[in-house]
Amino acid sequence: MSPAETPSVPSTARAAAPVVLVLLGTDHHPFRRLVEWSDAWGAEHGGARVVVQHGRTTGPERVEGRPLVPHAELQDLLQAATVVVSHGGPATIMEARRAGRTPVVVPRDPTRGEHVDSHQQLFSRRMAREGTVLLCEDVDDLGALVDHLLAHPGEGVADADGDVERSAMTARRIRAVLEDVVARAGRARR
Repeated sequence: MSPAETPSVPSTARAAAPVVLVLLGTDHHPFRRLVEWSDAWGAEHGGARVVVQHGRTTGPERVEGRPLVPHAELQDLLQAATVVVSHGGPATIMEARRAGRTPVVVPRDPTRGEHVDSHQQLFSRRMAREGTVLLCEDVDDLGALVDHLLAHPGEGVADADGDVERSAMTARRIRAVLEDVVARAGRARR
């Protein structure tokens, strides 16, 4: 069985390892640089369990990879994760925040063919200014940030997920930012 086909149920040894969860969403544009980073980082850090939800992008070769993760299992993985690395999709960011995680966000770059426009970059930068995400636009810097969060796991934890009022406030902020980014993109096209 290849690492990409590794069952999601962790063994006792794997359960004790820190989990780095990498979420690429389901967009049809390839996001190879984040999968390749995950593969290389995971190979160098054998003590961590790296799980990559890669959507339509070709999966990793040396760490766990799955095109899709059922919602209930995703919630379990988010709770188990010490670090969540995400593309800049608002729904994925919201899922991580709802689970009490501050995601490290690597937005897709349209100049690399990873998306049709720059909305993920604009949205992610705005969310970073709001303190909702940790932004990392260059995968060369990602390893140092993930290593730091593994050494200081409390820094990757967001507001308590039981705080419904704060979760609703975060959802409203994300929605407002998304609406602003969409409105700006519409004005820029005119």
